[in-house]
Amino acid sequence: MVLHDPKKIIDESEAEAMGIVGNLSPDQLHSFNSQGYFVIESFASADDIDAMRKRMDQLLHDFDCSATASIFSTKNQQQSTDNYFYESVEKISFFFEEKAFGNDGELQQPKELSINKVGHALHELDPVFKGFSYSEKVSSLFSSLGYKRPIIIQSMYIFKQPGIGGEVVPHQDNSFLYTEPPTCTGLWLALEDATITNGCLWAIPGSQKNGLVRRFIRGEGGVTFDRPSPVYDQKDFVPIEVKAGSLVVIHGDLIHQSFENQSSKSRHAYSLHVVDTDGCKWARDNWIRRKVEPEPLYVSSSDLKFDL
Repeated sequence: MVLHDPKKIIDESEAEAMGIVGNLSPDQLHSFNSQGYFVIESFASADDIDAMRKRMDQLLHDFDCSATASIFSTKNQQQSTDNYFYESVEKISFFFEEKAFGNDGELQQPKELSINKVGHALHELDPVFKGFSYSEKVSSLFSSLGYKRPIIIQSMYIFKQPGIGGEVVPHQDNSFLYTEPPTCTGLWLALEDATITNGCLWAIPGSQKNGLVRRFIRGEGGVTFDRPSPVYDQKDFVPIEVKAGSLVVIHGDLIHQSFENQSSKSRHAYSLHVVDTDGCKWARDNWIRRKVEPEPLYVSSSDLKFDL
């Protein structure tokens, strides 16, 4: 079976009829359906990794952090911070670690070691990251998952800085990037080895079967969750330790997290989130409100308008 959502399953004959050429094995598809994630080792080559890391080094070098730092280091600037966040959907924006600033509002380490992530339109605006994001192997993966007209709705370069790389609490990607029906799938590419020591991903296998727990809503007063988070038993989580170049494919309803990086080694990763736009509706109260629809990875069915 080929699938991208529990409510929407496509068998192999239907996939062939739509002209889909996928690259996933039956075992990988089974893992996605039963466990909510799977790992593809060596998905990115050493050259791919080197190109993305060097390009990010250049972007960081060129980044003037003075104006942006004031947004994140000054108290009672919530509206400015929110606006910076909202506008990042169609820009290459830089976000600082919570522990990057001292009590004096100044960075406590070089800017290269102070950034939490860069997002959310690297896949559109930077040629190196766009080349990987729109590659045939990424498109083929989503063909295997049954997507008809997938778009990359956001991209992030995540640093997980040594010593200050922040915790990411248990969450589901569909909470933030909701379509009706839910169709979000996350791709998490390790650009360095990810281990328990430096803050690898952790997940509750099979948790996607329980459906979406809560949503991250954008309203007039800003963004907030529509209900409190459940309390999860940490014994249910398993670590996903992977080598550089490995890709973790994550179901949108899978509960996953990562801990602080208290080690001396960073844990760089490049993340994409993809939703389908054929027969699906983008929720109006999502935090992302784009002016222009992203270019689809491919179109294998009727070219339907997807209103963002």
